[in-house]
Amino acid sequence: MSASDELVALYDPAGAVVGSAPRRVMRAEGLWHASGVVLVRSGDGTAVYVHLRAPDKDVYPGTWDCWAGGVVAAGETPAECATRELAEELGISGVSPVPLFVDVYQDGTIRCHNFAFEVRWDGPVVHQPEEIVDGRWMPLDELRAWVDDPDSPFIPDGRQGIREWFRRFG
Repeated sequence: MSASDELVALYDPAGAVVGSAPRRVMRAEGLWHASGVVLVRSGDGTAVYVHLRAPDKDVYPGTWDCWAGGVVAAGETPAECATRELAEELGISGVSPVPLFVDVYQDGTIRCHNFAFEVRWDGPVVHQPEEIVDGRWMPLDELRAWVDDPDSPFIPDGRQGIREWFRRFG
């Protein structure tokens, strides 16, 4: 089964699961869905891991992001999604993502409830080459300046999410 045929959970505007559909249908029809996204902070909390999305991603290709994550699959919870995506995208496992908040993002036909989590990690990071082409640790003050620069090549929903994180925790 291709990624576009994968069944994803559908949500209503209030954030409740209402069914499922193939990913391609969700994208084509702009249906509400959810993502589990994880902010990876260094063990001492002073830096965040940022990564460059592959140029062939279906949404926001070739942009930088500070959230590892992806769309919640049918039958999966946002926490399960966050744990799965963290292992797939960055090779990080053996940690339990801590829930932070839900950030609702809407831009054109993209309508998503981003369930945000956080982990602390000082171990190795191994990129999934199909999804991530580069990455590095970035101090929090540099990240704040980068996302506040409207010309930086930062993913829009990730920018909104990290601004909410800074508002709440930074």
